[in-house]
Amino acid sequence: MKKTWFITGASRGLGFEIAKAALRAGDQVVAAGRNKAAVANKLGPDSGQLHSVELDVTDANQARAAVAAAIARFGGIDVLVNNAGYGHLGLFEETTIKDVEEQFDTNLFGVFHVTWAALPYMRSARRGRIFNISSLAGILGAELGSLYCASKFALEGFSESLAKEIAPFDISVTIVEPGPFRTDFLTAQSLRSGANAVADYDDRRAQLRAGLEERDGRQGGDPAKLADAMVLLANEAQPPLRLVAGSIAFNAADAKLHSMRTELDLWRALSISTDGNYDDVVVPRY
Repeated sequence: MKKTWFITGASRGLGFEIAKAALRAGDQVVAAGRNKAAVANKLGPDSGQLHSVELDVTDANQARAAVAAAIARFGGIDVLVNNAGYGHLGLFEETTIKDVEEQFDTNLFGVFHVTWAALPYMRSARRGRIFNISSLAGILGAELGSLYCASKFALEGFSESLAKEIAPFDISVTIVEPGPFRTDFLTAQSLRSGANAVADYDDRRAQLRAGLEERDGRQGGDPAKLADAMVLLANEAQPPLRLVAGSIAFNAADAKLHSMRTELDLWRALSISTDGNYDDVVVPRY
């Protein structure tokens, strides 16, 4: 069955590859980006299968207008891909509250704006798929990633909760958690960093940044293959809540789960000892 996709951040990187994969599958695509001309330049002019819209996800009014344009053009949205985002990779002490606000404005609040705009239509149709593009950084904290990881951890909590709220309407949520993929994520176009250098971090900062530069363009993940996997999941009757993408991310997530289980077991007695001696406890359902 032909689907209509709404994809944010579609002018480059993973968003661009997802749009191409959906078009190859014969689906209809609303491709959103900060610059409509840039989107059209990459994906081609509007057609019976493709419609480009201008969207800065940090602007709630633009989100509503872009979704309305999608509905007017294709009559609905079957698959929403919240992909727009960037990485602020810097040491926490060297960042500012403005850095934090900008990181969350795009990576989290932008997802809220677009989802708020699209969800009423999907709920009314009683069907839909939402892909929220997180990261291995939404599972595992890392040096330089305090702001980025915080935004992605928050996205994961939101996505888990939303999935439970909208499941009765036959709308699913899948959190996509890529590891290092060969996109422009590590380029100056996509990254930001703190400007308030603290001397104590000089050596470590230089080492960490050198590591980023070494990995740029040599990542193991293929974004085209991930895009194809998402098209496959869009047609699954019971898609997963999470898709950990790439062997590096899979192995890292597996190692964290093992570490968490070991720590839980080690401190089990102390954890349970904090229960009160009450006979009226109501256990919540998670």
